[in-house]
Amino acid sequence: MISKKSIQTEVDAGYLYGEIASREEDPEMKRIFEELSNIERGHALAFLKESHLDLHELPKPSLRARILNLIGKIAGNDYVLGVLLDTEKGVSSALNKVRKEKNSPSSITDNAHVFILQNVLNRKYSLSGSNIARLEKRHHTIGGNSLRASVLGGNDGLVSNFSLVMGFAGATSNQHAILLAGISGLLAGALSMALGEWISVKSSQELYENQIDIEKEELDLAPEGEEKELALIYQSKGLTRDEAEKLAREIIADKDRAHAVLIKEELGINPDELKGSPMQAAISSFILFSIGAIIPVIPFFFTSGMPATILSAVFSGFGLFLIGAAITLFTGKSVWYSGFRQLLFGLAAAAVTYGMGTLIGA
Repeated sequence: MISKKSIQTEVDAGYLYGEIASREEDPEMKRIFEELSNIERGHALAFLKESHLDLHELPKPSLRARILNLIGKIAGNDYVLGVLLDTEKGVSSALNKVRKEKNSPSSITDNAHVFILQNVLNRKYSLSGSNIARLEKRHHTIGGNSLRASVLGGNDGLVSNFSLVMGFAGATSNQHAILLAGISGLLAGALSMALGEWISVKSSQELYENQIDIEKEELDLAPEGEEKELALIYQSKGLTRDEAEKLAREIIADKDRAHAVLIKEELGINPDELKGSPMQAAISSFILFSIGAIIPVIPFFFTSGMPATILSAVFSGFGLFLIGAAITLFTGKSVWYSGFRQLLFGLAAAAVTYGMGTLIGA
């Protein structure tokens, strides 16, 4: 019997694909997302029938799906598509696992939606070269990572500074000492995160720029070889030899376009990602960490002693639960399960440092 969770997953995916299609301006892309929406709804109805349930028992889109759609309206479809890609990968992985356990042959439909979202060409759609590149760029670029970074950045700040503040609160009741520790922890952690992000983005850009220069030299010196490689890549994605060679020939004819496609297809690099500012990434990381880190410090601005310590624990506990709940946007797990799990781990870490502070003393 099909689980209600599986039915809900299909309903949510159909709803989100439909909402994405409604906001999509390009006709070809719109048609693809509409078709994906219809397929997912068909899966949900088939699961409903398999479970001997009536049509009126088909669930509505979940709160998670509606929140993701709201994020898509505000921040753009790419953020939602990244989460959908992860969902499709999860479904595909589960299907493959079941087939291995039952020793049954795999089916192309098991991975079809992953292939589409990753721009593994489906012959049902005759996409132009520009839209092939666009579809691939959209799903390589986001993948839900920006949203995850926001949630995890706040989580790092909250857990680390909550533990630090509780350690000092266990050691002393001096309001100014705890405030100094909390603010110092906030600044030290945020600056460390910002510097780490700046180095990460900058070094990645320098590495990619070097690889891009090498690819450009290869294109200038041996365009025939690059054309053959590109044709093989497209054949591996499902095109026939003639279709792949024709597409590769068209692309190689325009050197600028050929260079852009080759660095994406051969190196897996999206040139648009190189336009990201290391400083912007550092500032974003600093802000996200600081938002989480300031929560346990707030009560000590207004009060001291045990009341401030209790309020800090309450504020931080509430923040931990919200972060755990936000993580379910990507995992699809229960809000209560993820929220309380995050709360438990955060409180445990703070309890350890509070205990150490109490033992050591001021």
